[in-house]
Amino acid sequence: MLDFLSPYISTRRKLVRLFFSLSLSSAAFCASHASYAANVTKAPFGSQHAMVVEDGTGKVLLEKNSTEKVPIASLTKLMTAMVVLDSKPDMDEKISIEQADVDMLKHSASHVPVGATLSRRDVLQLALMSSDNRAAASLARTYPGGRAAFEAAVQAKITALGMHDTVLQEPTGLSPNNMSTAADLVKMAVAASRYPDIADITTDSSDLIKINGHNVEFHNTNKLVGKKGWDSILLSKTGFTNEAGNCLIMRLKLAGRQATLVLLNARASSVRFLDALNIRRLLAKQKDSHPSIVSVKQRTPDIR
Repeated sequence: MLDFLSPYISTRRKLVRLFFSLSLSSAAFCASHASYAANVTKAPFGSQHAMVVEDGTGKVLLEKNSTEKVPIASLTKLMTAMVVLDSKPDMDEKISIEQADVDMLKHSASHVPVGATLSRRDVLQLALMSSDNRAAASLARTYPGGRAAFEAAVQAKITALGMHDTVLQEPTGLSPNNMSTAADLVKMAVAASRYPDIADITTDSSDLIKINGHNVEFHNTNKLVGKKGWDSILLSKTGFTNEAGNCLIMRLKLAGRQATLVLLNARASSVRFLDALNIRRLLAKQKDSHPSIVSVKQRTPDIR
């Protein structure tokens, strides 16, 4: 008598089995995501502000205090380089380092003496690869229209890139008033990576530059550049001042994908590089689960 109900009972059983199957799959995904997040949180993560974004998709892979505005030190020089290159200058033109280019704020050291004359190409190399402050200052001073025109161009570039939480008052990053967020700096790094000159220079591990008739060897301030296992670095820039702490921008290949990494205010140079290493390892493990975002909680007080 109940044969007419058989199709409905069978369908109901199939739906119940499907429901439990989906529930188990969802639980497995959530467990995988939670496990990944736990691993990131447990990692010795010393930078106070960080963001990692997948290039192309814009997916945020890791985030820590990424919207807080802080000093950014020599990461500023990526903006300086973009603005200079936008002016389409003669890269072979000779630039003389003047007293006006000497750092009178922090009294930082330089291996480029006043009076040295170099091509603009070499000056850009020194500003980006070895983060020389006199070189960066001279690029702004010799910008078409002078320092005022350079500063106006920087502001226009900041606006064009949508860096709404960024203020840059000078070209070197020595001033603590040069401030930004990890989120804004991802935008700057992605834009800078589109300049072949910047990408090439910042991934050079060292270079010989003739100064006053002598070849002087300069090295990249990012010790990971040229290091075994780090040949996938596509863009790099370090920064340090007492106010900013140790900072790092890199664009690199991770787990078969390209990603942009920003680390701000680490207590030591070794800490920012350890953070970069841990991020690379953890993101490699993410290959199968692809969580949309991992938020790393603040675990140590801001020491600034």
